[in-house]
Amino acid sequence: MPTVAVDKEDLYEALGRTYTTEEFDELCFEFGIELDEDTSQGESLIVNGVQERPQLKIEIPANRYDMLCFEGIARALNIFLGRASLPNYRIAKPEKLQQLIVKPETTKIRQYISAAILRGIKFTPRRYESFIGLQDKLHNNLCRNRTLVSMGTHDIDTIDGPFTYEALPPEEFSFIPLNQTKEMTGKELMEYYDGDKHLGRFLHIIRDSPVYPVVLDSKRRVCSLPPIINSERSKITLDTKNVLIEVTAIDKTKVEIVVNQLVAMFSEYCDEPFTIEPIEIVSPHNGESRIAPDISPRATTAEVSYINGCCGFKQTAEELTKLLSKMSLIATVSQKDADILDVLVPCTRPDILHQCDIMEDAGIAYGFNKLDRTFPGESGTIGDPFSLNKVSDIIRREVAMAGWLEVLPLILCSHDENFKYLRRVDDNQTAVKLANPKTLEYQVVRTSLLPGVLKTIRENRKHSLPIKVFEVSDVAFKNEKLERKSYNERHWTAVYVGRTSGFETVHGLLDRIMEMLRVPWIKESDLGVPGYFITQKDDDTFFPGRAAAVYYRTKQDPSKTVKIGSFGILHPDVLEHFELSSVVASALEINIEYFV
Repeated sequence: MPTVAVDKEDLYEALGRTYTTEEFDELCFEFGIELDEDTSQGESLIVNGVQERPQLKIEIPANRYDMLCFEGIARALNIFLGRASLPNYRIAKPEKLQQLIVKPETTKIRQYISAAILRGIKFTPRRYESFIGLQDKLHNNLCRNRTLVSMGTHDIDTIDGPFTYEALPPEEFSFIPLNQTKEMTGKELMEYYDGDKHLGRFLHIIRDSPVYPVVLDSKRRVCSLPPIINSERSKITLDTKNVLIEVTAIDKTKVEIVVNQLVAMFSEYCDEPFTIEPIEIVSPHNGESRIAPDISPRATTAEVSYINGCCGFKQTAEELTKLLSKMSLIATVSQKDADILDVLVPCTRPDILHQCDIMEDAGIAYGFNKLDRTFPGESGTIGDPFSLNKVSDIIRREVAMAGWLEVLPLILCSHDENFKYLRRVDDNQTAVKLANPKTLEYQVVRTSLLPGVLKTIRENRKHSLPIKVFEVSDVAFKNEKLERKSYNERHWTAVYVGRTSGFETVHGLLDRIMEMLRVPWIKESDLGVPGYFITQKDDDTFFPGRAAAVYYRTKQDPSKTVKIGSFGILHPDVLEHFELSSVVASALEINIEYFV
């Protein structure tokens, strides 16, 4: 959960009264946030020779982006306390609508952009600090360290529209970065900030791209290089009156969320409070044009019976509308159904995704401490284990009691480990492959448990022999007919490594587990009889003539015979690939989902 530090005196002034630490802590609890620290209760810090003003450090839920600054916290608490109502955010109608033209090349690097203008804004040192702080909090939280979204803010009086958003080779543009005096090209800028503690960690986002995203004004002057740094020319100061906000992203939803949060929080300080000047975003390459930002409330519904049932109170629809108004939601009783609330969600509350979120807000507004404490009645239930997990646990327990050690390798492996090392051929229809693997070690989702177990043995080959290890876990296979294009299977594998093959040991383990699962051994000729049998069958992973396939006939359909796995002495080439050439090994692997 992000922690936001706010000026204690300013917040209490905004809330209309002074609280003791205990009283404010209780208010935070009632609202669903948490007071982490009141710095006035400890030793005050001296910053640059000046004693720091007392602060309240408040923990905010990670999905409440509207409360990541002083303005958002004060506004939300005032609405909750009934001292204020939800602001009426408005879009201004300027005489001349500024334009931001998007060039088609931006689809190669950072394709989405949104923007807005705050006119007549009045900054003070603490307002300015809060403005920058909100951007930092959003960058670290919702924007995932600028990888998904990044913000640029500019003094629009120092630049000229219409603006363009382009993608240019790093050598083809230059500008003076923020707080610098030397003009640099994009390539020089990357080299200059490579060792910078703050900006250096963001360079990788665009560094290796053939083109960099750039926002320019009508005179081809660079305003910003998203997501790295703004231009010194358009730098915002305490004297700035008109602010251009531009937000670039690779996520269409998040770009709108971010620009809405910025303008909603700080339009409060404009000449016309809560009024935002829009910008026309024009994309000539696809014929699209839109007005940004979209601050209109989002309509949704919630059931009165659902809210009452979940929270355990008996509020009327009208009472629920009053409760929701304390949480910045505008609710009215539906004209079509008295059990339905029509809810308008403001642009500041993207965390409202389902009626369960509305129910939670109603519970907070009512007060969870006021709810009746009751014991579960007839609705109390006792959960049963998932049948597949139950079978898996039975196998784990029995194999462990037989003296084998369980291992838990990673589910990802290299392509060679999954195919070449096991002497198997990739048909491109079996394995789920990573589109952009970071290392050669993690390229595919395993289709067999053997690579992980054999790698584990390789790392422990200095241990005394024999080594007997097993794993019960999932593998994955492709299936283009499914919605997810893949599916999991639960497998069990066991590997014996020693001076002798241990074939009989693995075979005996298989028989023991089948006995514990109440699966009888049958002959292949016993048609229509449920159980399992084995037949000799060559497998490239195993030594020729020293491998067997395991077949199973289910109780549900004994007439159907399915191959559930195989076991045998591992081929010398397989052991060589896993650096185990000095030993002999046997292994088995079966699909245990048929026993559920």
